[in-house]
Amino acid sequence: MTYKRPVEAFPPGEFIRDELVARGWTQADLAGIVNRTVQHVNLLVTGKKAVTAQTAYELGAAFGTGPEVWMNLQTAYSLWLEDEPKDEIAERAHLFQIAPVKAMLSRGWIAPTETLADLKSELTRFYETDDLFHLPPVKIAARANVELTPEIRAAQVCWVCRVKQLAGLVQAAEFKPETLKTGISRLRKLAAWPEETRKVPRLLAELGVRFVVVEHLPRSRIDGAAFFVGEFPVIGMSLRFPRIDYFWHTLMHEVDHILHRDEMTIDVNINEKPDDPETASAEIRADHEAADMLISSAELNSFISRVGPLYSKDRINRFANKLGIHPGIIVGQLHYRREIPYSANTEMLVPVRDIVIAEALTDGWGKMVATWTGKGAT
Repeated sequence: MTYKRPVEAFPPGEFIRDELVARGWTQADLAGIVNRTVQHVNLLVTGKKAVTAQTAYELGAAFGTGPEVWMNLQTAYSLWLEDEPKDEIAERAHLFQIAPVKAMLSRGWIAPTETLADLKSELTRFYETDDLFHLPPVKIAARANVELTPEIRAAQVCWVCRVKQLAGLVQAAEFKPETLKTGISRLRKLAAWPEETRKVPRLLAELGVRFVVVEHLPRSRIDGAAFFVGEFPVIGMSLRFPRIDYFWHTLMHEVDHILHRDEMTIDVNINEKPDDPETASAEIRADHEAADMLISSAELNSFISRVGPLYSKDRINRFANKLGIHPGIIVGQLHYRREIPYSANTEMLVPVRDIVIAEALTDGWGKMVATWTGKGAT
């Protein structure tokens, strides 16, 4: 609500004087009625003393008006005495609403500023726009259990913009869809051992895809994003869940988006279905095809029919060896299919975050981006 400053406002003392005249009372009379000193009443009448809540009750009882009248008169006069509301305050509030300024400062994405003009300059530079009231549109694959508040939305858009910035620093081959499609088998081979995940950024670059990792911002719940900048594709991942199964499913999910040249969508809680039917169809397809890239549905269905529900570690390991894939990825898919409870075989879900960020261009976990040499961030 916008505050409209009146042209002029009068102190409550003016109205106290009018009430005294109307009743033929002196200031001494009023002092005796409210059990105050004459000096106290005189300060009120001359506007040198503000009406407090206690005074408002006393005046309301004396004049039969109720305390609200005198508190409202004092509030209106106090607001009028102040300068007009600063446009800077409203504008700064808008900037803090559209951008997670505190998080951006802590991550070093924008420089500390003292003036509004400097803050606008930093945000204009970061978002690459001259209009901070209309930031770049980003389609969010929001899931049913995600309440997309303005603050969360702002964090998600900010994260995507950071991914886009870093992607411009990555050296990659010319992108050809057929090269990426045929290269999926090479990518899939890296899913056999946790240590092999360090090779993912370099292999994707050879296939024409720029891969970066940006730690998710608080409450943003982002898993990954896939989009095109001009003609070159970008995959960004947050690695907020460091497990091997989550890494590979998210990665293949984003690769599928690239192969289908889907509209830029960032994926939130990737194993949940989004609300929007149009978005849901692309997300469901990406989920199914990502799972199939790792373990063909025919092979997994055969394993389930032969072994279930007796999924011992030994059987999972033997199946993994046969497929040339890490057993944690099989466990992840069995979890997703509700074949085994989510609490089962969790020791197989080994972490790979530290392995990935050792070679990927990364912003987060205390790792600051300086230069990109093709061998990793330094």
